[in-house]
Amino acid sequence: ILDTDHVSLILGNHPKVTAIASQYPISVTIITVQELFNGWVGKLNDPASIKSLPSFYSKLWMTMKYLQTVEILDFTPEADSQLKELLKANPLLRKNRIQKDMRIAAIALSLNATVVTRNQRDFGLVSGLSIVDWSIP
Repeated sequence: ILDTDHVSLILGNHPKVTAIASQYPISVTIITVQELFNGWVGKLNDPASIKSLPSFYSKLWMTMKYLQTVEILDFTPEADSQLKELLKANPLLRKNRIQKDMRIAAIALSLNATVVTRNQRDFGLVSGLSIVDWSIP
């Protein structure tokens, strides 16, 4: 399961991440879709970005096209149960800034899947979660 940061690397044509990704079936979570769209909505609605609209809309279009090529995993009742267990067992995981990461972790745990991310700091707090970083040389 690609975390949002690795999707951004692929969309930016990061050579190492793109090469490794081509060797695996790729999925992302609905949480990553939310994060990507939240980012684009913020940029597109910022009055200061009026001169960059063609570029921003083009990048949003590329994001949409990419998401059509990967499996998007839903936040299921099983993932919700995993999330509740995580938050109950470890109060550190309740921080607002990592809530979306914890939802991604819960989906991964519910599927016994690996999260591909550079965010070792936050995902590393989740006991039993398999994480890798494809961007490391």
